[in-house]
Amino acid sequence: MTDKPFSDGIEAIFEVVHRLRAPGGCPWDREQTHESLRPYLLEETYELLEAIDAADDAKMMEELGDLLLQVAMHAEIAAGEGRFDAKQVSEAVAAKMVKRHPHVFGDTSVASADEVLRNWEHQKMQESRSAGSDESVVDRVPATLPALAWTLGLQKRAARVGFDFATPAAAAESVAEEARELAAAAGDRDRAFEEMGDLLFAIVSLARSLKVNPEDALRVAGQRFRKRFAAAEGELRRDGKTFTDLDDQATRELWEKTR
Repeated sequence: MTDKPFSDGIEAIFEVVHRLRAPGGCPWDREQTHESLRPYLLEETYELLEAIDAADDAKMMEELGDLLLQVAMHAEIAAGEGRFDAKQVSEAVAAKMVKRHPHVFGDTSVASADEVLRNWEHQKMQESRSAGSDESVVDRVPATLPALAWTLGLQKRAARVGFDFATPAAAAESVAEEARELAAAAGDRDRAFEEMGDLLFAIVSLARSLKVNPEDALRVAGQRFRKRFAAAEGELRRDGKTFTDLDDQATRELWEKTR
C-alpha cells in the first residue's frame, strides 16, 4: 500500500477531486458549482500572474497547481451532471490545437509567429462560418475580462484580420489626437468621459504596436509608484509630517529625492 491516496503524474489532482466530490467526501467541495467557483478561478489566475511577475518558480508551481485544481473541479462537476469529463476536456483541446497548427502537424509552412496568429484567426473564422455562425472575430473576446485586457483582446483579434495601424508612429499620432480632444472637453463631463475612453483605447493600440503588454506595463508602473510613494511617506513620517504639510514645491522636491 502506498503512502499517498493518488497516482503519480497529472492524474493525481483529478483523482483527489473525484474523491472529494464523491459521497462521503468533503461537504464543502460537494456543495460547489461552476458559479460558486468563479471567484476562486479569478483569484488563482491573478495569483499566478503575480508569481510570474516575481519570477518565483516555487510560487509559480504552487499557483499553477491551484489553477489546475480549478480545472479539475469544473470537470468533475460537469462529469457528475453527465455533461462531460476531464478526459473529454483534454482530448478536445488537444484536437483543437492539432487542427490549428497545420505548420506543426501538417504540411503548411509559416514564416513568422505573426503569420501563425493570422492563420489561427482564419481557421477559427472558417470553423465559425462552417457552423453557420455570423459571429464577428471580436465577439469571441470575453466581455467579462477587465477593461484593459478586454480592449487589448479586441484590438488583437481585429489586427489579425487586417484592421490595424500601419506603424507605431501612426498609433502614437492617434494618442496625441485623442489627448487633444480630451483637453478640449474640459467642463463637459459626458464628452470628457467619452474622450477619456477613446484616449485609453488609443494608448492600448500604441502599446500593442510597440509590442508592449499594457496590463503588464501599467502593473509595473503601479509597483514603481507604490514603492516610491512608500519611501517618500516613510521619510515624512520620520519627520513627523504628512503630505498635507507640504506645499507643491516641497512635494515635488521630495518626490524627486525618492526617485
